Amino acid sequence: MEKKNIDWGNLDFGYIATDKRYVSNFQNGAWDEGILTEDATVAINECAGVLQYAQTVFEGLKAYTTADGHIVTFRPDLNAERMEQSARRLEMPVFPKERFIDAVIEVVKANAAYVPPFGTGATLYIRPYLFGTNPVIGVKPADEYQFRIFVTPVGPYFKGGVKPLTIRVCDFDRAAPRGTGHIKAGLNYAMSMHAIVTAHQEGYDENMYLDAATRTNVEETGGANFLFVTKDNKVVTPKSSSILPSITRRSLLHVAKEYLGLEVEEREVALEEVKDFAECGLCGTAAVISPVGKIVDHGKEICLPSGMEKMGPTTQKLYDTLTGIQMGRLEAPEGWIRVVV
Repeated sequence: MEKKNIDWGNLDFGYIATDKRYVSNFQNGAWDEGILTEDATVAINECAGVLQYAQTVFEGLKAYTTADGHIVTFRPDLNAERMEQSARRLEMPVFPKERFIDAVIEVVKANAAYVPPFGTGATLYIRPYLFGTNPVIGVKPADEYQFRIFVTPVGPYFKGGVKPLTIRVCDFDRAAPRGTGHIKAGLNYAMSMHAIVTAHQEGYDENMYLDAATRTNVEETGGANFLFVTKDNKVVTPKSSSILPSITRRSLLHVAKEYLGLEVEEREVALEEVKDFAECGLCGTAAVISPVGKIVDHGKEICLPSGMEKMGPTTQKLYDTLTGIQMGRLEAPEGWIRVVV
């Protein structure tokens, strides 16, 4: 199979239209069979539920070319399960798990020419999403929905190598304790836009959100979970009902325990103890782990011992091991890798 004529090594993390995308519609209480289409345009009514009341959820995962030349996806079953949880929370119909996985594989296979070759540092980003389509003027769930998947080849999240980030403790709240922080809804990301724009204007790379109830515990950033390493090499992640259950974070904790033999702990993490950690990272699909070198709490700087030049040693091992599994250099746990071709 001949690849597209793309400069793979210089791709940004941005959108490039590919040949095919998947579409399925929910009407009269059931999903239709779904199709692959070349049409990238979404046509909906001006009063559609998604436009009036933000009734939309989404997922993000990747496809990779492995060292032996196969195209694979990483743990799509967990993305399907998380989208199910998100849909139920927003009173949307669930797109069945097995159909979700089949659709992901179908779209990747149809766009195989866009999957970057092994060793280029690029991957194929996969975006499934679900939204209300029929007119809704009163505040209520829509009756009709559309599920779609598009893919786009992307370069590394950080061009020119990973450098530790400087982040700030944010004065805005990301999610209420019994709100929607634990699901991947578009509305959660919309409310973070102002916070990230102002953070960038002030010279910071990201925000550290605290729990809305007490503003004493670390939660997450606008789009990634936190991962800390103690000075005695224990891996710690914050636990909260309003944190998105990151698939990357869950995978990294398994890698830490089962591959690297490290102790792992999910618990409440007080802002006050952050100064005592040796390393800090942000974990998510796009970058796997982004190291954090400095956290600024209203003028008070917390400088991590791992520094501002590179990832800390344990964070680097976690990154290398997980990406090694994704790229086929290391044996994966059963069920983690789905071979497309």
